[in-house]
Amino acid sequence: MDRWVNKVAVVTGASSGIGAAIVKDLAISGMIVIGLARRVERVEAMKNDLPENVRKNLHAVKCDVMNEDEIVKTFALIEEKFGGVDVLVNNAGILDSSIRLIDEDNSSTIRNTVNTNILGVVFCTREAFKSMKKRSLAGHIVHINSVAGHFIPQMLSEFPDYHFNVYCATKYAVTALTEGHRQEFVQEKLNIKVTSISPAVVQTDIVPSYSAENLKDFPHLKAEDISAAVLYTLGTPPHVNVQEITIKPVGSFI
Repeated sequence: MDRWVNKVAVVTGASSGIGAAIVKDLAISGMIVIGLARRVERVEAMKNDLPENVRKNLHAVKCDVMNEDEIVKTFALIEEKFGGVDVLVNNAGILDSSIRLIDEDNSSTIRNTVNTNILGVVFCTREAFKSMKKRSLAGHIVHINSVAGHFIPQMLSEFPDYHFNVYCATKYAVTALTEGHRQEFVQEKLNIKVTSISPAVVQTDIVPSYSAENLKDFPHLKAEDISAAVLYTLGTPPHVNVQEITIKPVGSFI
């Protein structure tokens, strides 16, 4: 991680769960971290969880990745204030497991999921690339994907009220986007890396059924496990691109 000390990392969906863990670990590692979130006050409060000597590394910025105009303005602000983006972690994602694809009046849920999980990744990566190209920088893009981006898990026996609706389709899209970004970055000859990290069930507040109580007898990961994978791939030598990391808990039957 030495090459990234004092470099700028942008993390979307930074207010809780995996995003919060990544923000803290990157700040402790010496990066200047911009945590993007709608609940920006929660990112600001994370400074209290950091060692005092690195609290200055964390900056909270309000941004809803469902809004393209907001993304563009936010990345322009980051360039003006911090000089640009060196690392982008596309972590923001939503899943409303109470909704099915065939349910009536599900339009807003489906659109919000697609806008966040696909278009948010596309537009944030586009703006980060713009910053990297402007400075001829060999940056790194990390997409927080899911095992559901490679196959559709069967979970009805364990969680009968749990439904993926369009979530799996959006994560399959992230898998395709990772290869699409890799090919386009190769064309640009800037040595920009792109990595997809695909965890199985992680104990976060993305859905109520992922509470600690409900998962106590179900093999699962912690947010810190995913953050450790981010640190690993960022720490690889400049000539190494880890394109896909799949993470499952021991004993996982997904």
